[in-house]
Amino acid sequence: FGSRGLASNLSRRQKHRHLFKMVLIPKKTRRQILEHLFKEGVMVVKKDYQACKHNELEDIPNIQVMMVLRSLASRNYLSEIYSWRWHYYTLTNEGIEYLREVLHLPAQVFPSTLTKQRPTRPALAPSEEGGKGKGKGKWDKTDE
Repeated sequence: FGSRGLASNLSRRQKHRHLFKMVLIPKKTRRQILEHLFKEGVMVVKKDYQACKHNELEDIPNIQVMMVLRSLASRNYLSEIYSWRWHYYTLTNEGIEYLREVLHLPAQVFPSTLTKQRPTRPALAPSEEGGKGKGKGKWDKTDE
């Protein structure tokens, strides 16, 4: 088990060494990824090293998006969930602060996942229908 297991691990690594190449990402591309991540607050990446483009950022190769997000997740700026060959990344509070610093954003700007969507009408205001919903309830005209 001892040295034999180590030797088999090394040979396995050497066999798959060609899979792990260094990925150089241009600053412009990295900035586009970071801006999109901050704007949305979440990002999804398919675990596909060969994909020509990312599903959201169509002009950027998938591997570059994957590597930037993996780097941020390793520094605890993103939380990661992996399921069925998809990585789901969510910004942490530290990640929000880091991206504000890197992208030179004011403290009043937040990702869309943290901004509360305001309804178009107040919650307690009557609707234009006059209270007559379109549901399948048992409403009888004689009850008025």
